[in-house]
Amino acid sequence: MASNSFGLFFRYSTWGESHGPGIGVLVDGCPPGLPLHEDLLNAALARRAPGQNPFTSPRAEKDEARILSGVFEGKSSGAPISILIENRDAASSSYAPLADLLRPGHANFTYLAKYGCFDYCGGGRASARETAARVAAGVVARQLVASLCGAVVAAWLEAVGTARAALQADAGRAAAFAGQSPLFAPDAEAERLFQQELTQAVQEGDSVGGVARFNISGAPVGLGDPVYEKLSARLGYAMLSIPGCKGFELGEGFAAAAGRGSNLNDPFILRDGRPACSSNHAGGTLGGISNGEPIYGRAAFKPTSSIGLEQSTLDLRGQEAVLRLPPGSRHDPCTAVRAVPVVEAMCWLVLADALLMRRALGEAPCS
Repeated sequence: MASNSFGLFFRYSTWGESHGPGIGVLVDGCPPGLPLHEDLLNAALARRAPGQNPFTSPRAEKDEARILSGVFEGKSSGAPISILIENRDAASSSYAPLADLLRPGHANFTYLAKYGCFDYCGGGRASARETAARVAAGVVARQLVASLCGAVVAAWLEAVGTARAALQADAGRAAAFAGQSPLFAPDAEAERLFQQELTQAVQEGDSVGGVARFNISGAPVGLGDPVYEKLSARLGYAMLSIPGCKGFELGEGFAAAAGRGSNLNDPFILRDGRPACSSNHAGGTLGGISNGEPIYGRAAFKPTSSIGLEQSTLDLRGQEAVLRLPPGSRHDPCTAVRAVPVVEAMCWLVLADALLMRRALGEAPCS
């Protein structure tokens, strides 16, 4: 199985399965001298961990990271950084009744067709459990970005099912509220609406999708390369690689298709003696290269595939069957909730890679 790595200059590779002994990540390309310790990793992992409220999987994983290499006396050494996160609450036996069924919405059909085998315990490599390793790598990326520029990344949940938060003009305020919200909601009213939507889905044995919004402020002008390494393209690649992500947009996104150039072009003005844009419909990039304005966008996540309702399917012999989740099955009613810290991590990882690319190619210093 190839393609377990992301990034060109700041590169990470994740490994492990949902119900194996553990998962982990190897980060390569990190310069020496960056402050890094397990408390930083564990604080970030705690935001994504399951079992913290009634609207996430009750799987009790504390997600405590162990740094195995690449750090000396509290700072990165320049060597590859290896991080281990042990799986301590896997319940693999509960998946035995599902071993011979093609699970609707899951990857076992395509994995079987491609590889001839599939770890049906929790989805194996296809499980969203893998994203904990991404969050750990994102902490390393965040430390690198902080050493090179003043960029700030924030993400929050904008929609759950049909419940949608009001548009937030102040990203900092939205992020601050989301940091204290168990549902990463940007305000109290949105949190109430999200809880109602999730409660109804749980009561009906069903699931809902959601939308996460991200905002990057303070990114310098000039990140991203034409044509295939556009910053916008790398962000899209990063978000669509997250399990369950079905859509990505930058700036006005799909809504721009219904607009006109006279309304959506961002006029240039002088701000503090430098060219800047008076509006930001483009979402912080021009030609795929950062223009100094906030970089914002959204990632859409499908409803969780594992639901309490019976579903018709086929078994591995091609016979008609009915899929019923075993009693005590543990699944999120909305994967978009815990995807918010993952979206944030992927932003840091894209930024770190773009900054190192800029430095490696000898381009002008960050402005």
